[in-house]
Amino acid sequence: MKSPALNTPSSLLARPQANPLLAATDLPAFDAIQPEHVTPAISALLAAANAALEAAVSEATPADYDALSRTLSVATERLGRAWGAVSHLKSVKDTPELRAAYNENLPAVTEFYTRQGADERLYAKYKTIAASPAAATLKPARRQALAHWLRDFVLSGAELQGEDKVRYAQIQEELARLSQQFSEHVLDATDGFAYIAQADELAGVPADVLSATQTEGGHKLTLHMPVYLPVMQYAENRALRERLYTAYVTRACEAGPSERDNSALMADILRLRQEEAKLLGHAHYAEVSLVPKMASDAAEVLHFLRDLATRARPYAERDLAELREFAAKELGLVDLQAWDVPYASEKLKEARYAFSDLELKQYFTEPKVLDGLFRIIETLFDVRIRPEKAAVWHESVRFFRIERPCPQPDGVPTVVGRFYLDPYARPGKRPGAWMDDVRSRWQRPDTNRLQTPVAHLVCNFSAPVDGRPALLTHDEVQTLFHEFGHGLHHMLTQVDELGVSGISGVEWDAVELPSQFMENFCWEWEVLRHMTAHVDTAAALPRGLFDKMIAAKNFQSGLMTLRQVEFALFDMRLHSEPGSEARVQQVIDEVRREVAVLVPPAFNRFQHTFSHIFAGGYAAGYYSYKWAEVLSADAWSAFEEEGVLNPETGLRYRQCILEAGGARDAIDNFKAFRGRAPTIDALLRHQGMAD
Repeated sequence: MKSPALNTPSSLLARPQANPLLAATDLPAFDAIQPEHVTPAISALLAAANAALEAAVSEATPADYDALSRTLSVATERLGRAWGAVSHLKSVKDTPELRAAYNENLPAVTEFYTRQGADERLYAKYKTIAASPAAATLKPARRQALAHWLRDFVLSGAELQGEDKVRYAQIQEELARLSQQFSEHVLDATDGFAYIAQADELAGVPADVLSATQTEGGHKLTLHMPVYLPVMQYAENRALRERLYTAYVTRACEAGPSERDNSALMADILRLRQEEAKLLGHAHYAEVSLVPKMASDAAEVLHFLRDLATRARPYAERDLAELREFAAKELGLVDLQAWDVPYASEKLKEARYAFSDLELKQYFTEPKVLDGLFRIIETLFDVRIRPEKAAVWHESVRFFRIERPCPQPDGVPTVVGRFYLDPYARPGKRPGAWMDDVRSRWQRPDTNRLQTPVAHLVCNFSAPVDGRPALLTHDEVQTLFHEFGHGLHHMLTQVDELGVSGISGVEWDAVELPSQFMENFCWEWEVLRHMTAHVDTAAALPRGLFDKMIAAKNFQSGLMTLRQVEFALFDMRLHSEPGSEARVQQVIDEVRREVAVLVPPAFNRFQHTFSHIFAGGYAAGYYSYKWAEVLSADAWSAFEEEGVLNPETGLRYRQCILEAGGARDAIDNFKAFRGRAPTIDALLRHQGMAD
C-alpha cells in the first residue's frame, strides 16, 4: 500500500514520473495524459504557484524585474502549460471523464489567476519597478510588458477593496464556469444530432461525402461542417436541406433538450460582465474590453461597423436580388428560404462562372496544399519546415519544426518553433478551427536558456476516405492558411519576454492581421499552380479554371460583409448596452433590421452557439475580424506592389510584424512595415466594393 504522503502536492512534484502532467519533458506527453492525472497534477502545481506568489510579495524578494520573474513567472508558467495541455485535450478529445476532471479543477485554477491578478501587494511591487530609475534602462520589450502588467492589474481588480474585491473574484469564477458550460452545450448539441438519410434523398451530394457518411441502413448525416456544408450546398432535396438547417440553427437553444439550452447562460454571462464593468468603474463591459485594444471606445467601433455596412449595402442588395431572380427562374424556388440560400448560391455561381466548388475541390489534395503552404513560408520568411516526432493525442495528428538555416553550409540550423497539426473533424472534437499555444518564446530566468515557441494548429476538415488523400474546398484552404498565419505570428517571434512574445500582448483587434494576411495567397496564380494536383490525374489547376475562380472571388461579397457586420454589431451592442441580458433576441432582431438584407427565419438561434463571444476571447471584440482585415488588406498591398513572393518584402513583413509580436504597439508595427497609417481603400478594392 502506498503511503498517504505520496499523494500530497509536494511529494508529487518530487516524483513527476508518476504523472505526465508534472514530468519535466520538452513537450507534453499527450499520449499518456489521462483524466486521473489532472487533479493531482493541478493541485500540486497550484500549491507551488501559491507558494511562489507568497514568496514574490514577501520582503525577501526585491522589487526587481528579474527577481519577480525567477520567483513567480516560472511557477505560473509551469501551471499554465499543464492546464493548457488539459484544456487542449478537452477541445480535441473530449470524454465524460476528462470533462469531469477539467470542471473539477476549473474553479481552483480560475481563483488562483484571479487572485494573482488582483493582489495589491504584487501590484505595488510592479508599480515600484515602474517608478524606479532602473525602469528607464529596461529594454523596450520589458518596458512594454511592464506597462501591460500595470494596466492588467487595474483591469483584474487590484485596486478594488473589501467586498468589491471579493465579489470581483466570485464573478471571474462564475464566468469561467458558465463559459465552459456554454461551450460544452454547443459541442454536445452538435454531436447529438444525426439523421440517417436514404440514397434517394441524397441526389446531388458529393461522392466523397456519401462515402464518408456510409453506415448501416443509409448515410449518417451530422452537423459537423465536412458533412453539413456540402449537403446544404449540393443536396437537391429541399426537405433534407430544411431538416439539417433547422437542426443546425437551433442547437443549444430552447428547441432542444433543456440541459443543453444556452439561453440562461447567455443572460447570466452578460449580467456578470456588466457587474464586473461597474466594479471596475466603467459604464459597460465594452469599455473594459476595449482598454487593451486599438479602438478607443465603443462609439468608434459602432461608427466603423455602420460605415462599413453603409458601403456594403448596395452590393449586398444587388447580390440578393440576383440570387432571388435566379432561384425563381432557374430553380423554381419562388419563395427563397434560408435553407435554399447555400444551394441556390452554388448553382448561381456555377451558372455564372461555369465552375463549381466541387470541381475546384478535386485539385486541392491535402498533401499538395500543405507542401505549397510550406514552400510559401520558406520562400518569404527564410525558414525551413521539417517533420518531427512527438507524442500526439490522435493518430492523424502530425508534428513539425520550423528552423532557420545556418549561414554556414555545414552549420546546424536553428529551431525557431514547432507545431502540431490536427486537421480532421471527429466526434468529441470542438467545431471550428483555431491556433493555440503550447508554450511561448521566453528567455527563461531559471535556466537562462531560450525556450522556443510551440503551437497547436487545429481544423475540422474531412478525413481521407478509401485510401485517397483528403480533399479541401477552397474555403478550407483559406482556413488552413488563416490558422497558419496565427501560428507564424506565435512561432517566428524574436521577442524573449514572456508577456509580449508572439501573440501575447498584441491588441486583440490586431491579432487577426497575420491570419487574414495569409489568406491572400490562396488567390494567386503564382501560388496555386504549384499547390494543386488533381486527385485522379495529378494535373495542376488549369489556368482557365483559376480565371473563373478569380472572376467569382467577390461573388456575394456584399452579403458576406453585412453578415460579419451583423455579428460584430450584435456583439458590441450586447456589451455596451446595460440590461441587454434581458433582451438578447430583441438586440439581434434590431441589428438585423438595421443592417441585414437577408434575414433568417424567426426560429434561428445563432446566438446560442456564438462561442466567440460567450466562450472565447471575443466579447466586445468580434469587430476585430473586420478591423484587422483593414490592416491585412493594406499590408497585402505591399506584396501586390513589390511581388507576391518577393523575399525582401517577406523579410520586412517578418521583421516588422511577425517577429515584433506584442513588444510594440500594433499600429507602430504596421507603420514600420508600410511606412504609413492603414487605410480602408485596399479592403474595399479587394472585396470588389470600391467606387
